[in-house]
Amino acid sequence: MIRRSVIFDVGRVLFDWDLRHLFAKLIDDEAELEWFLTNVVTPQWHYQHDAGRPLADMLPELKADFPDHAALIDAYAARFNETIPGPVPGSLELVERLDDAAVPLFAITNFGHEFWEGFRPTQPVFDRFQGIVVSGAEKLTKPDPAIYRLAIERFGIDPAGALFIDDVPANVAAAESVGMAGHVFAGAAALEQELRARAYLPG
Repeated sequence: MIRRSVIFDVGRVLFDWDLRHLFAKLIDDEAELEWFLTNVVTPQWHYQHDAGRPLADMLPELKADFPDHAALIDAYAARFNETIPGPVPGSLELVERLDDAAVPLFAITNFGHEFWEGFRPTQPVFDRFQGIVVSGAEKLTKPDPAIYRLAIERFGIDPAGALFIDDVPANVAAAESVGMAGHVFAGAAALEQELRARAYLPG
């Protein structure tokens, strides 16, 4: 049983993520960009992949509905890593400090399995994690309490000694519902204070 651990979300906690980062490169007109992200490749549509739906099913359906935008829909699949421009300032440094302090690290992320396979190898910081639960691989998404229970059971985590960090309050509340402590991420500085207050990092 792992008595003390820190469990991170990935998107918007460790790494910036927004569909706009990619499509702003491909659509020059701001009004057209807004329309496209509101009606075609939307966050809600994208979350189907986070929940485990294959791209092979999603893309043809959307292209049938929006045939004039087929090339942009293909770009979503081919260039997804460009929706993740880089790390959230300060977050990876906290991961490194926690790991150097021998704090066991885990992650629970809403992330499509196919996209994770393309992103994970580009980021050696994940080598510091003892285990990562990816929603698309499990066909479970936050804030379903089942995804937190899966991590607890799979990795032998004592929830009473775990701190879960996510930028979405509902996801944090779900972690708290299974016995973890929670932190709603609003920047690395506030997170560092929390980690010090809970003695995960030296004060």
